[in-house]
Amino acid sequence: MNSRQFLIRDLLVLFGFTGWCIALPGFASEFVVSMALTCLMYVALSSSWALFCGTTRYLSLATSAFFGIGAYTSALLLETVPWVQAIGLGALIAAAVAVVMGAAVLHLRGTYFAVLTFGMTELIRHAISYFEKSVTGTVGRVLMVVPDRDTIYFTVLTLAVVTVALSIGIRRTRFGLAMLGIGADEQRAQTLGVNTRLVKIAGFALTAAVAGAVGAAMSVRWTYIDPHTVFNPFIGFQTVLIALIGGAMTLWGPLIAAIVFSVLAETLRLQVPQVYMMSLGLLLILSVLYLPGGLASLRTETFRAWRDSFKLWWKDIKDDLSGETRRREQREKQLRERRNVF
Repeated sequence: MNSRQFLIRDLLVLFGFTGWCIALPGFASEFVVSMALTCLMYVALSSSWALFCGTTRYLSLATSAFFGIGAYTSALLLETVPWVQAIGLGALIAAAVAVVMGAAVLHLRGTYFAVLTFGMTELIRHAISYFEKSVTGTVGRVLMVVPDRDTIYFTVLTLAVVTVALSIGIRRTRFGLAMLGIGADEQRAQTLGVNTRLVKIAGFALTAAVAGAVGAAMSVRWTYIDPHTVFNPFIGFQTVLIALIGGAMTLWGPLIAAIVFSVLAETLRLQVPQVYMMSLGLLLILSVLYLPGGLASLRTETFRAWRDSFKLWWKDIKDDLSGETRRREQREKQLRERRNVF
């Protein structure tokens, strides 16, 4: 398929996904809608993370910081400003923080960048905790103005759909190609005239804006928030895991993995949390070893390769148990000795 056909296919898939999600609250139970809300939250977070970090190969652990900034912005302003405006301000403030943070740390790569983004996340969390305790005299915030369930659901759905649509569009623009060039070879991209510093800061800010908007929309789900809840590092870690297991370089991988993780979270985390954490680790290990392209790279050929590898492995096991491997080695040794004699 050519680029236009891929675009039409992606838009049709997004249209079908959106229609199914719109219809869901009309027939599903409260539990299913709650699970779908969590799924949509991680669709938006992981898709925006993959858009920047997957293409540029910059491993950011700052998602929970931007999520928490958006949540606190909504908690502080929701009583005085409309719902949509609170979400927009959450995205704007998170993007502004990302610009400052990106200007400070985006000259680094690899482990250094990941550690510094995580360190800055913890710095922001402790700074807000100190402000809450020392200045306002509180530990958290009680949200007095809370929209109804459908308003929250359709807002998060809109954010998820817009994020995926942005990913579809940006990957086909010069900006998206510039981020891909940075991920492939940053020095070569600079040689070709790409302003890598500006591109990285803009991509980082875009990711932060989505996380801030999602945090602002999801904060009202808890009705009471504190720094340990909305700046929870697990939000950032799970976003990274979803993107990596789904396929950080792909468009639909984060969405597929978000659905899988949401089902696992709701079925295992509350009843057997240890099994849930083990499942996350096992999925990551299996993905790295046998599916480096993520769940989105699964094809018929992938299953055939796994089948052939399993057959070969099983044949080696049977040969070892029957002694055929040792006999074959002895025959090969005798053959080498005969060749040496002649």
